[in-house]
Amino acid sequence: MENQSDIRQFLATRRARLTPQQAGLPDFGGRRRVPGLRRGEVALLAGMSTEYYVRLERGNAKGVSEAVLDGISRALQLDDAERTHLHDLVRAANTMTSAQHRRPSKTQQVGPGIQQLLDAMTGVPAVVQNGRLDIVAANQLGRALFSELYAQASSTGRAGQPANFMRFLFLSPAARDMYIHWDDAAQQTVAMLRTEAGRASEDRALSALVGELSTRSEDFRVLWASHDVRLHSTGNRNIHHPIVGDLELNYQAMPLSPGNNLLFIAFTAQPGTPSHDNLQLLASWAATTNQAQAMGTPSPSDTR
Repeated sequence: MENQSDIRQFLATRRARLTPQQAGLPDFGGRRRVPGLRRGEVALLAGMSTEYYVRLERGNAKGVSEAVLDGISRALQLDDAERTHLHDLVRAANTMTSAQHRRPSKTQQVGPGIQQLLDAMTGVPAVVQNGRLDIVAANQLGRALFSELYAQASSTGRAGQPANFMRFLFLSPAARDMYIHWDDAAQQTVAMLRTEAGRASEDRALSALVGELSTRSEDFRVLWASHDVRLHSTGNRNIHHPIVGDLELNYQAMPLSPGNNLLFIAFTAQPGTPSHDNLQLLASWAATTNQAQAMGTPSPSDTR
């Protein structure tokens, strides 16, 4: 039933954002009870009967072909992320039965070769992130860049809980100080999580994370209800770091291997900018702090 609701709400929200003019349809005037296209208009654009489309929007995806989904994607002017998400939702609806339960989440770890690669990147913050936006692995500079996330994960008192971008963004007051454009960061990360929810609807830990955030954050509930989705590949982050100040960073995200939903993400700053200088300063601070901790002496942040 939850998957049927996701299909219904996703299609309804995509339909609501399109006007007849945007879809290339004549507007005969008159008052519309709801914003956007009517179901019959979507069916017309997709080349199917209204009854068939209504059945799908109600969550009945049994036997729906990829050709039908492609027609609906064109009619609703879905982007690549949205088109993939619709296919994922329908695939999940056709493979899950009422007798199936959510599967326990697999423990995700990187191999020694990936960690060695991370550690070799001394001047670039890099992390490995799973679909739930847990930090699975990081290099020294990556841990320094996201030190506030690690601090929040440690303060929760939950043994073994990884640093998680979603929990930090919506449950930690420090997030609004760290992310200079918090609204943009929040919208994008929720869209990434919504994409993962369509792809891994059986993930028990993902379901628990969404439930936790929904009960504790009104901001998350509003963004989650928008059903926006986003592919995580490239972008930028403007961060205020408590040690070195402002950092304007670009990131590139690359899948480690098909099927494991792990992304290798590296952050860079434009050479010759204050952000580049601050990132080098952060690398120096992280190396000094790590050496001090290894020797059992107070770190620079402890003696300020």
